[in-house]
Amino acid sequence: MTRHTHHTAPTQYVDANGIRFAYRRFGTPGGVPLVMNIHFTGTMDHWDPAVTDGLAAGREVILFNNAGISSSSGSVPESIEEMAANAAAFIRALGLEQVDVLGFSMGGLIAQTLAIAQPNLVRRLILVGTGPRSGEGMASLTPEAAEIFGAAYAEPDHLWLRVHFSPTETSQAAGRAFLERFRLRTENRDPAANEAVAPAQLTALAKWGKPQDNPYGYLSAVGQPTLVVNGDNDVIIYTINSLILRQHIPNAQLIIYPDANHGSLYQYPERFVADVSRFLS
Repeated sequence: MTRHTHHTAPTQYVDANGIRFAYRRFGTPGGVPLVMNIHFTGTMDHWDPAVTDGLAAGREVILFNNAGISSSSGSVPESIEEMAANAAAFIRALGLEQVDVLGFSMGGLIAQTLAIAQPNLVRRLILVGTGPRSGEGMASLTPEAAEIFGAAYAEPDHLWLRVHFSPTETSQAAGRAFLERFRLRTENRDPAANEAVAPAQLTALAKWGKPQDNPYGYLSAVGQPTLVVNGDNDVIIYTINSLILRQHIPNAQLIIYPDANHGSLYQYPERFVADVSRFLS
């Protein structure tokens, strides 16, 4: 494998579960690859190159679009469990017997489910800006998220300044730096998610977040060492949900970054890369 980067890795395809999955692989081969699951309506190009290239300095990184997202075929499932099953099929189609898994936001719901369903496939788990079933404020979009996603923006990318970053001067400055990195890949970028993606994902999120009895009991089945990461003021998936994950996953540790919203990994990419690399090693 050549030493590609986030900006140069070619989009490749593999077939599994009747789906043609689009993916990119880059970084340092040998050892356990890291498979990354993106957020609501996100594609491979929504990851921060400072994060992906930073992690790829010490391991192989695999980005992919789940079913029905951007350059992958098929339809978006209306349940997190089906999304996780597709992720498992994708990983196995690459011939991988063991991976580490990172999930950001909705991707963290998929990552939890995958780790429980495939305990021999997933070695270690990183959950960023995410939460448990029936978590606090997770039965629907939070009021803050509904306002943010429903607002109009002069520049479409400015949506992410509010989704991922706090309104403070320091956080918004980090957000503007992120947006510069976000658009550095200019060739072979993924198409944006089509209009069918958000409704299907919202249906899946509603099923996940609805109130149920003993909602956190399932987390005892997460047997992998787990790193939970969030900002101290996540208004998309409230920060309290990261504490709930830490309390109920048997072998979990929690990192909370200051002055940070949902995209804490993008506000502190160097610190995040160092923390994750230490955890995976």
